[in-house]
Amino acid sequence: MNLKIKKLRPDAATPEYATPGAACFDIRAAFDGLSKQPNPSEPATIGTGLAFEVPADHVMLVFSRSGHGFNNSARLANCVGVIDSDYRGELLVKIARDSWKTAPLTIRNGDRIAQAMIIPVQQVSFAEVDELSTTERGAAGFGSTGVL
Repeated sequence: MNLKIKKLRPDAATPEYATPGAACFDIRAAFDGLSKQPNPSEPATIGTGLAFEVPADHVMLVFSRSGHGFNNSARLANCVGVIDSDYRGELLVKIARDSWKTAPLTIRNGDRIAQAMIIPVQQVSFAEVDELSTTERGAAGFGSTGVL
């Protein structure tokens, strides 16, 4: 599959996979200024300088980088970004910090700030019914299968 991208800034980096077995491709920062530092009281919105043409019947899911979470208690402010196939604007990434107790996180132009994947989606139709089929679990919720 070819994924069409449009560079909105000359310094925007084309996404790439870090290794042959990577499930997600890396997204890099491209914004005005020298750096941004998200902190627990002020998340940072970071431009990528890229717009994507996600194919019909697909979605682009944007995730935090594991290194940001483990080393800096940082994550995407919305946890997972959902880029629909009809969106054509710039991909923005908002990074939030959960703690002051970890190493500071400084984002510079060209830094890897997120990772993304394209997956197929199926839209469904909805049918209102009076009853749903029964299962062994039924309506049992959290912890219903035990804690171990």
